[in-house]
Amino acid sequence: MGGIPEGGDQEALQASHLQMLSSVIPSDEEGRVSLTQSYHHAFMGFSAMLTETEAASLSGYDGVVSVFRDRILRLHTTRSWDFLEAESGIGSERLHDRSSNDVIIGIIDTGIWPESPSFSDAGMGKIPSRWKGTCMEGSDFKKPDCNRKLIGARYYTSQAESIRPATNGSHTIKVNGFGSARDSVGHGTHTASTAAGTVVQNASYYGIAQGEAKGGSPSSKLAIYKACSLGGCASSTVLKAIDDAIDDGVDVISISIGMSSAFQTDFLSDPIAIGAFHANQRGVMVVCSGGNDGPDPYTVVNSAPWILTVAASSIDRTFQSQIVLGNGSILKGFAINFSNLSSSDSFPLVFGGDVAAESTPVSEASNCYPGSLDADKTAGKIIVCVGTDPTVTRRVKKLVAQGARAKGLILIDEDEKGVPFDSGSFPFSEVGNDVGAQILEYMNSTKKPSAVILPAEDAKEFKPAPIVAYFSARGPGGLTEAILKPDVMAPGVSIVAASIPSSDIGDVPVGKKPSSFAIKSGTSMACPHVAGAAAFIKSSHPRWSPSMIRSALMTTATITNNLGKPLTSNSGANASFHDMGAGEISPLRALSPGLVFETTTEDYLRFLCYYGYKDQVIRSVITGTNFSCPPDPTQDLISNINYPSISIAKLEGKQTLVKVSRTVTNVGPANSTYTAAVDAPSGFVVKVSPERLAFTKRWMKASYEVSFGAYDASRGYGYGSITWSDGAHTVRNGFAVNAM
Repeated sequence: MGGIPEGGDQEALQASHLQMLSSVIPSDEEGRVSLTQSYHHAFMGFSAMLTETEAASLSGYDGVVSVFRDRILRLHTTRSWDFLEAESGIGSERLHDRSSNDVIIGIIDTGIWPESPSFSDAGMGKIPSRWKGTCMEGSDFKKPDCNRKLIGARYYTSQAESIRPATNGSHTIKVNGFGSARDSVGHGTHTASTAAGTVVQNASYYGIAQGEAKGGSPSSKLAIYKACSLGGCASSTVLKAIDDAIDDGVDVISISIGMSSAFQTDFLSDPIAIGAFHANQRGVMVVCSGGNDGPDPYTVVNSAPWILTVAASSIDRTFQSQIVLGNGSILKGFAINFSNLSSSDSFPLVFGGDVAAESTPVSEASNCYPGSLDADKTAGKIIVCVGTDPTVTRRVKKLVAQGARAKGLILIDEDEKGVPFDSGSFPFSEVGNDVGAQILEYMNSTKKPSAVILPAEDAKEFKPAPIVAYFSARGPGGLTEAILKPDVMAPGVSIVAASIPSSDIGDVPVGKKPSSFAIKSGTSMACPHVAGAAAFIKSSHPRWSPSMIRSALMTTATITNNLGKPLTSNSGANASFHDMGAGEISPLRALSPGLVFETTTEDYLRFLCYYGYKDQVIRSVITGTNFSCPPDPTQDLISNINYPSISIAKLEGKQTLVKVSRTVTNVGPANSTYTAAVDAPSGFVVKVSPERLAFTKRWMKASYEVSFGAYDASRGYGYGSITWSDGAHTVRNGFAVNAM
């Protein structure tokens, strides 16, 4: 996926793609050339239907950077923005005063539900003159569905374009188009409204989570690129959407999509990384979800240094469903359920392992495996199950309980309890190990245990918050540990935002109309929070590059919770930078960071050198440059690129010193002096030189060097920070150092 040659003709580029494809097709199949996507706006390339042999042959051609399989990628508020503003300690009235409506956010996802009030254009300004996009019509989506808020919408067919050579040497292209940009899943509508939804008063999800719904940048425009369905997203289609978004004129691209952490490929075989690289060259910021494969380490995806990678956290609101035991004890569980039960109801209480179906292992019935329960023993009762097997989801366990004609389900799961599950009208509640032990103890203390599960209620000002979500993917990055990933953390648990009205049986409470809002969790929900924050900063600082905006968000991030204590993970342990990135975003603080770390295209090219790519490959990626790699490139040098955080992948030997340098740009007052303070982990020695940086004007640059030593450190990663302050601004440069 190389750069576009200067003055390159798009039709000629497409013709060259077809000619190249024709050259690898066997002579007895010359009529079969199946080009599925052609990329010719921001970068040059194509996707096609080829055999393994044909793909291998194509990879040997001059100018071909990489050939890789088209994989299926996975789809990775009434209060969340208020929580972020409150935690910043800055008056939120600045939010609307400082923002303009010229910023365009591109959402690559499952489409949009245009009728949602979150996409009203009331009070919106005119569409920016630079906008080159379109509002594609479809079977159920017409041009009037776009407006001054929702300014563009594209959709992509997952069917291959049928292309056959014509007799005159040109090519006839027949496109088998179908569908529209309308969202049939809800994921894309939810992410779009989280990023830039207009303010909607009295929003709620069937009466809970009531409040003012809004996006992070309510004044920004939205451009929608429907590249995904419920089954996922073809990587070739996502790449095409990025190419179109860049050419259309978006400023920020939000992608809540990614590969499984188990199948990560190198940076030039990753379609999102490729597209994001070229977007960055054009000044377009790309924000991606870090994935939901946590809490294990080495699970973060979308970890290229030119991508802003997002982890997920909780906010200070949760949804509780109380459990009333037969002995009068009232226990707090977590869930979103709309049952019509009350404290006057009572049902027999049974443990799943005690009502196993014939010939079923007790362990399976205890986990509510499909087919594991004896319906004759469970009918009319509330079942207690455990959640020790992650392959059986809460939705499956709920369906198992319903299928067994149970009156409700209590699930014991320490990790998942922090992410309330939406069980619709079915009585459900989830508890941790301590409360679970109390329930089991009660059941063993009486011959006829009973209980009732009450409907969900809001629990606001919940403490501590934020907490790193258990599902949020963790670093280090699997491709390189010398870039500290994820970058930042944002709300991703129980986020209320616009969605498609659901009419599925069981999803809508009795007597209610389908809700136009939904509650969802995932790094998918965290990503658009950061995209909205980035657009908000861009609207106030239109000259800032993507890396400057990223730096502002990272170096001003919050590392304490609403108790004033260090942020923690779901386990209760202090969160590391591999859990939360630089910390929880604080968009208002990021408006005035004082100093920024600008990572240039040359930094990224040197990164590719250090990672192991050859000069010729890199020059193919960025056409029109005479760039050459520095002499003796090694992966150890990756730590030296000008990134807002620092990661030392290997610090070997007690007498070894590793030195890295950083350069900052003053975007604060003209005359200012910053002093460094080092917070070093136990056993490490960290020194900064110089310890003071003086600036006499804005946009002035200054450099410093950091030396790391591990004299008495235990093996493994240690975490610390270098904080620069001029008395008014605080810039935190977090680091992770791996002692070998």
